[in-house]
Amino acid sequence: MEKATIVMLLLVVVAFAVSFYFYPNMPEKMASHWNAKGEVDGYMSRFWGTFMMPLINLGLLGLFLVIPKIDPLKRNYPAFKKYYYGLVLIILVFMLYIHMVSIIANLGYIFNMSYAVLFPIAFLFLFIGYAMPNIKRNWFMGIRTPWTLSSDKVWKKTHKIGGFLFLAYGVFLIAMLLFYEIVVDYFFWIIIGPILFLVTFTLVYSYYIYFQEEKKKRGVKK
Repeated sequence: MEKATIVMLLLVVVAFAVSFYFYPNMPEKMASHWNAKGEVDGYMSRFWGTFMMPLINLGLLGLFLVIPKIDPLKRNYPAFKKYYYGLVLIILVFMLYIHMVSIIANLGYIFNMSYAVLFPIAFLFLFIGYAMPNIKRNWFMGIRTPWTLSSDKVWKKTHKIGGFLFLAYGVFLIAMLLFYEIVVDYFFWIIIGPILFLVTFTLVYSYYIYFQEEKKKRGVKK
């Protein structure tokens, strides 16, 4: 068994251990969602509030372990295995962190949930941005458009600029924390707006690069 797989299993076990340990101390109605101002605006039952995240982690672990075996482009995975497992580990650590923060909040400790969550989210985007240029063509991870999946060149160029944009977004989120009190009323759009731009830009850019590559091919044939 790979060392990374062992670490991933341990992260899932820790998530379940935390849930079992704190379950008796959780309220019957647990806070499960917070708005941009850090105010509770969603609840769920004690069981689901305590065990939903570990169950999601378990499902994600199973999915991440199966993906390299079922991907039609599985031959490419050895070339970026380090980044694939690194990203999986970061995601599981992030999910465990969110789970523990939720447990702590439901124990009655008062803190600003937005501050507690946004920095880890920013770090997640920074790591994705760092890893993205090194991810090879596959069907499950990365910027998957019809054009990136059709060409290694389009995939590489799109992920190079996509990685830069994800890094920039991570830095942007950290910067926004410094001005949190000023921008809190607009935080939804501050978070969602750049993501919509990222998705739209990389989609259009991948098509543009594909079009340019096809144009070159037709020119060579002539």
